[in-house]
Amino acid sequence: MKLLLTSGGVTNPSIHEALLDLLGKPVEEATALCIPTAQWGHPMCGPVSARGFVAGLPPWGGMTSMPWKSLGLLELTALATIGEERWVPWVRAADVLLVDGGEATYLCHWMKESGLAALLPSLSDTVWVGVSAGSMVMTPRIGADFVRWPGAADDRTLGLVDFSIFPHLDVFPENTMADAEKWAAEVSGPAYVLDDQSAIRVVDGVAQVVSQGRWRHLPDESPH
Repeated sequence: MKLLLTSGGVTNPSIHEALLDLLGKPVEEATALCIPTAQWGHPMCGPVSARGFVAGLPPWGGMTSMPWKSLGLLELTALATIGEERWVPWVRAADVLLVDGGEATYLCHWMKESGLAALLPSLSDTVWVGVSAGSMVMTPRIGADFVRWPGAADDRTLGLVDFSIFPHLDVFPENTMADAEKWAAEVSGPAYVLDDQSAIRVVDGVAQVVSQGRWRHLPDESPH
């Protein structure tokens, strides 16, 4: 897949331009499915925020309020009960999957349980746009501090990219650069710290930061 791994969504012109480049067409000509599943695993999320994302309401629905040609809902917890013959064609027909934040290990569980994780390698032309946990799920580990789902065995996620992500730099009191440095030592691999004006574009395994804000590559680079 082509990945746009964001902290806060499509929040500025640079990230929007990266999305258009990955799509290869205007948003108005692209079909999208939105995936709110990660929200159900996080104690700070619930029915109001999930509806806000799906309905395109502020402050949750920045991506779903964009003028897509069509926008549908894909709830991963339902897929295993309806059969792949129904939902796989929906996914294959979509140009972009908009994957909201919440709890990354919960999202990882349902991506595997539903069969979506196994389908991803065949979706070579599909764009995955993640927000927070929707981005972190693609990484090898998220770090113990980000695990909020009691059902998680550990902090491991899909590992479809070779780096971890620390999102929402300076958005929350516990998301400082000093906190990120401690976190990076725990996940023990390449990692990016992103504020909500930053994202990572990944095509053919090559990662490129897109930012109009603050970001850092750990363990060795200075902040940008």
